Amino acid sequence: MMTAALYITIAMVTLAAVLNVWRLIKGPDAPDRVLALDTLYVNAIALIILLGITLGTRLYLESALLIAVMGFVGTVAMGKYLKRGSVIE
Repeated sequence: MMTAALYITIAMVTLAAVLNVWRLIKGPDAPDRVLALDTLYVNAIALIILLGITLGTRLYLESALLIAVMGFVGTVAMGKYLKRGSVIE
């Protein structure tokens, strides 16, 4: 039962990631693309954690934490760039 639920969840999160990539490519303006990229980071973290649960290992948690930190920094940098025109002042 648990494995079936994990596979269904992986399929749903993968579908969400594909839809995020579509929004990233088609997005009408830059803030929509930044939001799609931020949501794509969250979906990547969810997929990595689900893969770790499926395989029964804790090693994937570290990579999920690294992606979370890089996603946060990237989102802040892109938001600052869109607001002010430069990242570093």
